[in-house]
Amino acid sequence: MKKFIERQFKTLENGTTLKKEVIAGLVSFLTLVYIISVNSTILHNAGVSFQGAMIATILSAFLGCIVLGFWSNSPLVIVPGMGINALFTYTMVSQMGMTWQQALGVVFVSGVILTILSFTKLIQRLTTSIPTSLKSAITVGIGFFLTFIGLQEGGLVVKNDHTFVSIANFSNPEVLATVLTLAIAIFLFVKNVPANFLLTVIAGTLISFCLHGGLEKAHGSTTISVAAAKSVIGQLSFSSMMGFSFWIAVFSLTMVILFESIGIIHGQLSMINQENKQQKVIQSTTFSVILSSLLGTSPTVIAVEGSAGISSGGRTGLTSIVTGLLFLSCILFMPIIAYIPSTAIAPILIIIGSLMVKSITDIHLDDPTEAIPAFLILAFIPLTYSIVDGIAFGFIAYPLVKLAAGKKSEITPYMVAISALFFFRFALNFIS
Repeated sequence: MKKFIERQFKTLENGTTLKKEVIAGLVSFLTLVYIISVNSTILHNAGVSFQGAMIATILSAFLGCIVLGFWSNSPLVIVPGMGINALFTYTMVSQMGMTWQQALGVVFVSGVILTILSFTKLIQRLTTSIPTSLKSAITVGIGFFLTFIGLQEGGLVVKNDHTFVSIANFSNPEVLATVLTLAIAIFLFVKNVPANFLLTVIAGTLISFCLHGGLEKAHGSTTISVAAAKSVIGQLSFSSMMGFSFWIAVFSLTMVILFESIGIIHGQLSMINQENKQQKVIQSTTFSVILSSLLGTSPTVIAVEGSAGISSGGRTGLTSIVTGLLFLSCILFMPIIAYIPSTAIAPILIIIGSLMVKSITDIHLDDPTEAIPAFLILAFIPLTYSIVDGIAFGFIAYPLVKLAAGKKSEITPYMVAISALFFFRFALNFIS
């Protein structure tokens, strides 16, 4: 066994040991296990059964990590992406009118395109042709969107007939539970407590138990069953493939996955001087998107939280594989996860949103031709409740603002094509 591990993962060459890799994998898992309940809740809002969503989330994380570990031999971790799951549920399903099965079809096509691109140099050209301000604005806009969803899930923001939304009544036990859990979440996060999101979920569940005098299953039956797995695995549909909206969704999803992944991959590999593995990590990531669509969940991405495992000594694919195996073991704990209330999940969405908003510093705010299109993206995503529409407004505005300022040379052919595509979508909607 030791010889196989050394030959496959080159532990000695990478200056690590089996013990270090196992510990690093455990640390990565503890920082990411919250994904199971959070992602399942968001997918459930798209119409996926909560039990099926949990199975899909667990299996996609397991297989994604296994593929990444063996193919790239890097300690990064693959899980369903936060933010992208919001695009899946609240834009593609809720706003664009797709069924969740059709949305999975979009994920599959996007994954195939990305996988093909990952074996060429086109993927780098595409990412560099999009202005940094717009890429950062997408991240910030999704961050605000996740925060808004968290506020809604926790009951802190409610519908108002006069002002659209307003703050909730704090005498409501649900609201109080969210506020208390959020306070704990912030404290644990700023103190950099290990597995702070996992501890937040546990604390939030206990708070809800105390305020309500008990716990109820938040999502009905979650006993492990083959029927639940069958309800999501292989359920993708291509029935909307001939519609223009399908391809707009494919294009938007592809861009979001691309922009989120490249920066994280480069940053984490730079931590351990393994930039030479970037191509294989990208290939593993894009292939895992295909797997996620077949398993029944929104796209998987490289997890930011995987940095914790790297900081704990992870240097090879063993770290990723250990994390994946630990995710698989969570199938045994599915009945327990059913008791986690939305008030325990909402604060995590809010904090993740705040982390994504940090990218606002990468927007060139001193240049109006960069700042205005970026602002339209980050404003329209949460206010229209649509990531695709938010991206569209910013990308259409970008070449127009550049032309008005006499900066025609800064408009790339890729930007012209993308802007025209989004404009054509709005034109079709207007005509119909």
